[in-house]
Amino acid sequence: MSVTVDREALRERAEQVLQRLAGPGARLRDDQWRAIEALVVDRRRVLCVQRTGWGKSAVYFVATALLRTGAAGTASPAADDPAPAGSSAAGAGPTVIVSPLLALMRNQVAAAERAGIQARTINSANLEEWDTISAEIRDSAVDVLLISPERLNNPDFRDNVLPSLAATTGLLVIDEAHCVSDWGHDFRPDYRRIRTFLHDLRPGTPVLATTATANTRVTDDVAEQLDATSSATSATNNAATSNATAGSDGGDGGAGTLADTLVLRGPLDRQSLRLAVLDLPGAAHRLGWLAEHLDTLPGSGIVYTLTVAAAAETAEFLRSRGYAVAAYSGQSDDAQRRAAEQDLLDNKIKALVATSALGMGFDKPDLGFVVHLGAPPSPIAYYQQVGRAGRALDGDRYADVVLLPGPEDQAIWRYFASLAFPREEQVRSVLAALEQAGRPLSTQALEPLVDLRRTRLELMLKVLDVDGAVRRVRGGWVATGQPWHYDAARLERVAQARAAEQQIMRQYAVPAAETVAGRPDCRMEFLRHCLDDPQAQPCGRCDRCAGGWLPTEVSPEALRAAETFLGRAGVEIAPKKLWPTGLEAVGVPLRGRIGPDEQALPGRAVGRLSDLGWGSRLRDLLGPGRPDAALPPDVAAGVIDVLRDWARGSQPWPARPVGIVAVASRTRPQLVASTAGRIAEVGRLPLLGAVEPGWAQPPSAAGRGNSAQRVRTLHDAFTAPPELAAALSGLTGPVLLVDDLVDSGWTMTVVARLLRQAGAPAVLPLALATTN
Repeated sequence: MSVTVDREALRERAEQVLQRLAGPGARLRDDQWRAIEALVVDRRRVLCVQRTGWGKSAVYFVATALLRTGAAGTASPAADDPAPAGSSAAGAGPTVIVSPLLALMRNQVAAAERAGIQARTINSANLEEWDTISAEIRDSAVDVLLISPERLNNPDFRDNVLPSLAATTGLLVIDEAHCVSDWGHDFRPDYRRIRTFLHDLRPGTPVLATTATANTRVTDDVAEQLDATSSATSATNNAATSNATAGSDGGDGGAGTLADTLVLRGPLDRQSLRLAVLDLPGAAHRLGWLAEHLDTLPGSGIVYTLTVAAAAETAEFLRSRGYAVAAYSGQSDDAQRRAAEQDLLDNKIKALVATSALGMGFDKPDLGFVVHLGAPPSPIAYYQQVGRAGRALDGDRYADVVLLPGPEDQAIWRYFASLAFPREEQVRSVLAALEQAGRPLSTQALEPLVDLRRTRLELMLKVLDVDGAVRRVRGGWVATGQPWHYDAARLERVAQARAAEQQIMRQYAVPAAETVAGRPDCRMEFLRHCLDDPQAQPCGRCDRCAGGWLPTEVSPEALRAAETFLGRAGVEIAPKKLWPTGLEAVGVPLRGRIGPDEQALPGRAVGRLSDLGWGSRLRDLLGPGRPDAALPPDVAAGVIDVLRDWARGSQPWPARPVGIVAVASRTRPQLVASTAGRIAEVGRLPLLGAVEPGWAQPPSAAGRGNSAQRVRTLHDAFTAPPELAAALSGLTGPVLLVDDLVDSGWTMTVVARLLRQAGAPAVLPLALATTN
């Protein structure tokens, strides 16, 4: 079929759709039109790397409207070329958008409706609607289908829905496409499954990938994956990406091709943002500054923290100072997150105090500020998060972007870096376990067989699935028997890139009065250089260009309030109630519920290693490589405060301890012994003795194993000396079980079981710190 397209008339129709979407008078940017034209007329693959708020979603909604109505000549297929099942009567089949977050899906469905486009979603939250939605797709009643990348590897969806969906798709959109690349700051293995989707599309199906946060390396990686069928010509055309020409309206960037993929990169300046860094002396100063000056920041906004614990602490403190705020993290349930998002959208709260779980997908055009309490480990991730602010501001109005870095940031970066892709021997052990099983194994069934925590195990299995070494089926995972290569060199290069990003983030966080050799003074220019923006230039707005506009003082009253809040000691240690599944497979005869006569009672720790207040002191005491030493006076005071509150607080212990038992430590014997001794002295309690471990090195020295592996190692590893057993048998009240650190919680669980079996009526765990 040969069709001549009137491109000027098509652009007019495109702008009519845009005006339904964005309002009267809206006009397409030149690069928006170039993307739409390439998709609708030329049926190409397009990668849009454009700043947040540029209008990437407008491209795919307008393209969808034109494709669905046959505006570019698809309305009249030849008699021997019937429209595929699922396409509209006049044009192409539905647009499929792969989108990472439910929040993003909700916003996009609402935006589509404004343009007269019928959009539906398939995700884990609407399983009961799948059959209805599938029927609507077959009846051509759905214009846009949004799916999460995780759906692509759900066995039922992959085997029963995806093939027919790929055969009828009129346009495939990969939103937040930097997630495809393991060089990107937010790599997600499920995104790699998109390659299968691409291979299954009908020839000539246009594809659009969009992101606001991709440097040249990530852009090239994503484009290569988009154009996997034309990789032979990639080398010849790769130079075009870096030789882009400026857009004609001065507001867009350049276009290039990597093989058959059209790459449209625009300038990444955000003229509504003014950036600043405040170098404050400590955690109390940072929290005090936030409480004292939050109400002077424009409108409502987001306060980002690096950990879940910090988000909860900060929100609690700000509420105590009279602010309407809500905490938001990946540990909040979906209903809580939705409610918190809506309260911020409706300006019912001053701020969401959030982890990076609030990122892609949240769209509040008039967001007035973004404050980071702690620096993210990547300047690209930082640019993505601050891009939430100021989208609808113009003229002389700015959204304030403030970074409050702290010395603890780098310890948190190191922790998250430790969760990277596992070592080769760990991967091989998983493959061997699957091969030997000869049947599907669930993640839970694999855990006792390998030394990996569940989150790392699941990530690794997803990568192996995409690589073809394993396959997800009903009932779990199976090995395919396909040869698999551990690309250690690439993983090392990725790790080096991550380390380089951390160093760059340290340079960004240098106070305004200082300079960094070889780096731009302007903060926005600095970030744009990190994203390889060739048009980067001084912004004229940030604290380096225009001088600081934010006060740095913290009043004595605000500082005292923050110090008092952060100085509080006490975190509950919840007792374990269930043994990990599959222990029988590794010779441990434990399963199901932990009997009430073998359980510990709820315990206490002085603080978390990730706490804003106690965290730094506890990391100094318990961090890797720290020397063993006696309990320092300030932490000893915290221990006494915890015990006092435990006895008299709102959730007191059921009875006062009648004795103390220590968990003997091979790495910190002086610290644990002095802690137990100090408590015995102050509480006038007998020190009954210590349980002894039977290993030369603690299990944590081998890495962060999963629960099943921890229990396998700890089971029968401790002994109670005869004199301790004799002392326990005559007790009439609980014993206080003292240890230095609670990580997985299984040491306290196993030792408490031992003490209960030896005659202790009850066990109250007490630790200096917990990781949870």
